[in-house]
Amino acid sequence: MKSKVRFLVVVLLLLGVFFRFVNIDKKYYWYDEAFTSLRISGYTQTEVLHEISSGQLVGAKDLIKYQRPNATKNFGDTVKSLAIEEPQLPPLYFLVVKCWAQLLGDSPAATRSFSVWMSLLAFPGLYWLCRELFAPPEVAWIAVGLLAVSPLHVLYAQEARPYSLWSALILLSCASLLRALRLQNKLSWSIYALANIMGVYTHLFGLLVALGHGIYIVGTYGFRSNKKLVSYLIAMAVSLLALLPWMVILLANKSAASGATSWAHLKIQRLSVVKNWAGNIGRIFFDVGLTSNAISVDLIGLVAATLILLTIVGYAVYFLCSETKKQVWLFVVTVMAVTALALVLPDVILGGIRSTKARYLFPTYLGMQIAVAYLLATKITALGVPSWKRQMWKVLTVVLLTGGVLSNAVSSQAETWWTKEWGRENPEIARRIDRAPKPLVVSDISEVSLGNILSMSHLLEPKVRLQLVLLDPKARRRAQLFDRPTIPNIPSGFSDVFVYGRSQKFSAKLAKMQNLKIELLSEQKNETLWLGKLVK
Repeated sequence: MKSKVRFLVVVLLLLGVFFRFVNIDKKYYWYDEAFTSLRISGYTQTEVLHEISSGQLVGAKDLIKYQRPNATKNFGDTVKSLAIEEPQLPPLYFLVVKCWAQLLGDSPAATRSFSVWMSLLAFPGLYWLCRELFAPPEVAWIAVGLLAVSPLHVLYAQEARPYSLWSALILLSCASLLRALRLQNKLSWSIYALANIMGVYTHLFGLLVALGHGIYIVGTYGFRSNKKLVSYLIAMAVSLLALLPWMVILLANKSAASGATSWAHLKIQRLSVVKNWAGNIGRIFFDVGLTSNAISVDLIGLVAATLILLTIVGYAVYFLCSETKKQVWLFVVTVMAVTALALVLPDVILGGIRSTKARYLFPTYLGMQIAVAYLLATKITALGVPSWKRQMWKVLTVVLLTGGVLSNAVSSQAETWWTKEWGRENPEIARRIDRAPKPLVVSDISEVSLGNILSMSHLLEPKVRLQLVLLDPKARRRAQLFDRPTIPNIPSGFSDVFVYGRSQKFSAKLAKMQNLKIELLSEQKNETLWLGKLVK
């Protein structure tokens, strides 16, 4: 049995590595990833807006210079750009990726490849954590197999964002904590403190993971004469002291952080929030791209599959809590619960969509996968039970793993997926523009955002010219565009003049000024961005 499980996991690992690398150059390089490239270049958003929003013609490929390392911007400029405009994002990931881009290239595929390699570190991290928690090695092997083909983890492994690095560091900090509690020596606690520091400098929600560790230690060992608690508090003090400089920056620029995360306060129906929670949990194991907008027949299958997966996860957590010692189940539950509650409660009480973003809940999802792995490993190796029961659990294990493989096979061929939350229309819009012999694209960056303009630069052919303006008064003041035109004069000599936008106010003004009309080319239901063309 052990050899069969290990052989299966080795196959799954090979598949997981394959799916993480396949077609990373063909996936749509979306809004957030374009901002990653902007940060590693060292330019600020304000600097770029000042240079490109003059109404003068800009080549689509000229925008690439703002998305690659260059001689005029150093590592300090990358830190400065984050501190000024996105202080909620710690700098570790961006600094390391800047080094990576300087050494291996700055194309979307090269930038993403760092995330892919970091995602592979999660395999030994998860194996180590499960061996610290459970005696049977089968739990660790099955957990690694589930992680290898998890559609959710594969998708984020292909994103030029910090989440795969954060996942690996979550597992490292968790495993190193358990080792430190077991060995209780300075070296092991130093490793834990270092893992914590790297975690919080990758994602500030690493603080929630560390908080969960503290709750676990208190819940397991109590307060009295607790050397373990003292060692944990010392490690946390060192971690917080190391994070202090960035926290000062965050507090000093909290208005920028608030503006960059204003989307989190978006009000949607509570039922939609709950549907997102359920859907994201299901995507840990199965995801072929269906959403609540799917046709009725497919939607029935989606709901049924999600309910089954939720039942399995719920039973797995119950089984873990009822069958293992407190030191085991409490650790997994606190890892899951602290981050989840920190995001869910504000959304439930105040409203918002923080908890609907799967990328923020990796500690929770990793805990769920560990619980499911323990359930499956225990059931398929149980002694003294009818063989048909073991066979039933083996079939369920194969179904879960096969679901992950099939999900990755489908998503690996897709140009875009649900993780690319804004601008999924851009690839089709770009193809429409590229078909024109000599196209000009006019756009108000206030509407479509700089991230989408930078993203489009990877999709448009070199022949495309852009004429960009900035109409938002606050943004114009920040970019010092006091003397720049708001409605550009469109030059002659282009075969087609397209208007790329989010609303029709700018296009209406532009058409009126040119004595022309706007023909909508791409407006469809649920689109956030559209393309129009000026016609007589």
